[in-house]
Amino acid sequence: MKEITIEKFLADTERPVLLDVRTPAEYGQGHIPGSKNLPLFSNEERAEVGTLYKQISPEKAYLRGLDLAGAKLSWYLREAYRLAPGKRAAVHCWRGGKRSASLGALLEFSGFEVSVLVGGYKAYRHFVLDVFEKTPACFVVLGGKTGSGKTEILQRLAAQGEQVLDLEKLARHKGSAFGALGELPQPTSEQFENNLYQDFSKLTPHRRIWVENESRSIGKVFVPQGIWNKMRTAPLVQVELPFQHRVERLIADYAHFPKEELEESLRKIEKRMGGQHMKAALEAFQNGDIATSTGIALEYYDKSYTHATAKGHFSKSILLKPHELDCEKIASELIHIANDNGL
Repeated sequence: MKEITIEKFLADTERPVLLDVRTPAEYGQGHIPGSKNLPLFSNEERAEVGTLYKQISPEKAYLRGLDLAGAKLSWYLREAYRLAPGKRAAVHCWRGGKRSASLGALLEFSGFEVSVLVGGYKAYRHFVLDVFEKTPACFVVLGGKTGSGKTEILQRLAAQGEQVLDLEKLARHKGSAFGALGELPQPTSEQFENNLYQDFSKLTPHRRIWVENESRSIGKVFVPQGIWNKMRTAPLVQVELPFQHRVERLIADYAHFPKEELEESLRKIEKRMGGQHMKAALEAFQNGDIATSTGIALEYYDKSYTHATAKGHFSKSILLKPHELDCEKIASELIHIANDNGL
């Protein structure tokens, strides 16, 4: 049974199946993208063994662990055959300790080609955060007030061959009080970072990378500090569209959602928006005047966006005022602007 570092494992284009032997709860909190969960212990069993280790003795905990694992040896193998039918596997636990060594030995004895990830998941997490801190990235921040179609513009930029890091897609949230509508449940912040690393690692650092101007929090997850620092000091290219165009865009994007969900989302910003404005927005919404309600909420978001953007330390700021909300044309114009300004 050989050992392999996280750097070598991630660089291997023909890497074996990665088996995460931690509990389902640990795996759910955060895991290496593409790994498969083959837990040595259930959540409850892990808690029991941990309690014995802390309150009685390591020896008692080890013996209880053997009792629990010994009863499931055939299940481990059946699962391993299912998850890694080619019988090539890398295994890891939290720190590359007893759990991964135990299952690794069982798999090797059963004819698998096995490697153990040095330092386990903890080493992977240190590696990911270190990459975010130390890897240079030529970010170009795409700005624009709510309703400017930034998400679609990013998609058009990608279609035209530009590098894009879509934070909202990875976060499964559009960033506002309405951002969860139509989205799957958000990952944990830890898993968001892991998924972000997977996309970030595929990009060429010395080529420009478009990223949307975000708050550090996107719903319940947070942009890692290393990426955030680079975003706040990158050049900013802002798309400025007329207010009415943005109202129309928001209605097209959100009006099809159930009224109950829209009203619930609107109420989330009541304290920041102010009682009088919220009352007017709700009355218009309940009377079917979606445009007026959207306009009132948009005025709040415009102030919030202007305030947040002013806190950035962008290396330069460039303004684009398109005549219409044609995301394909806007993407083309942005590429020309970036090229002309050496971004």
